[in-house]
Amino acid sequence: MGRYKAVVEYDGTEFLGFQRQAQGRTVQGDLEEALRRIGWNGKSILAAGRTDAGVHAAGQVIAFDFDWAHGAEALLRAFNVNLPYNLCVKSVAECAPEFHPRFWAKARHYRYSIYNAPVRSPLRARYTWHVWTELHLDVLQAVSAELLGRKDFATFGSDPDGGPNTVRTIQYAEWRRAGDEWHFDIQADAFLYRMVRSIVGALKLVGAGELTVADFRRLIDARDRTLCPPIAPASGLCLMNVIY
Repeated sequence: MGRYKAVVEYDGTEFLGFQRQAQGRTVQGDLEEALRRIGWNGKSILAAGRTDAGVHAAGQVIAFDFDWAHGAEALLRAFNVNLPYNLCVKSVAECAPEFHPRFWAKARHYRYSIYNAPVRSPLRARYTWHVWTELHLDVLQAVSAELLGRKDFATFGSDPDGGPNTVRTIQYAEWRRAGDEWHFDIQADAFLYRMVRSIVGALKLVGAGELTVADFRRLIDARDRTLCPPIAPASGLCLMNVIY
């Protein structure tokens, strides 16, 4: 019996999130079903994080114990043959038996994408948030600097374990424009529930001139979830990778 680490990619549009639920299709459910088809009889896989319904991943990390005698390359092929079109395993390798994708992680990197144009694009709707109002890159860069460091982000999320800890360390937060698409990359030691989408929802208001940088700073300092502006939709968010 060995423990395996796998990197997973998925289009989250048709999933009710990563975590297995009593009803409805989830990423975890599809992964475990595929493993059972090739002989796995474990109770549950481990994951680096639990993405919400509609959120995508390019580098989700999972781990599972499996008595597999045919090598990692054969396991990768067998795993993917049993997965649907919108979910795949990018790599798999045997790892330390005590490896845990969540608790061993040093940081997570998310990217949020905005399509900024007067008219929506059906071809980009699954992977971006359509914002028609004009945005200002210099303002977005300036306000994003307010996020850096170790702070209490209670205004922008809640502890995913239901506890009182809402302090996180953001290592970088930067905007990049590529034509009519805007990409916000943010990396932290960990994230609160719906934290990135909540932050982006507020940043969009600053970039559009509806809030000031000082307003955003006051939102952070308030540590009050009820003051958070409307959160950005799930479609634009992607878990890019997990750093160990």
